[in-house]
Amino acid sequence: MVLFRRMLGDVLRDERMQRGMTLREVSAEARVSLGYISEIERGQKEASSELLASLCSALGVPLSSVLRSVSDAVATEERAVAEALGATPMPVPRVEPVASAA
Repeated sequence: MVLFRRMLGDVLRDERMQRGMTLREVSAEARVSLGYISEIERGQKEASSELLASLCSALGVPLSSVLRSVSDAVATEERAVAEALGATPMPVPRVEPVASAA
């Protein structure tokens, strides 16, 4: 079974490490406890939308980019599970960006 929170934690950790930031630095910038961020990165806790936005801001990465990366990782794992079970993987729908009304 694919766990969204585990995939989200992996993506957030990768983003943090690519930026050379420590948990302490992200914690101070996002104003979220270091322990809670650690649990999110390990997939042990769910992040609310507000918390996720705060973490993305602290990391300097768009929320949409994080969610896209998580979505891609989930799709990859779903395909691998389906192939391992001998099932035909579900096709991934193509979603076009929505133009904003400015």
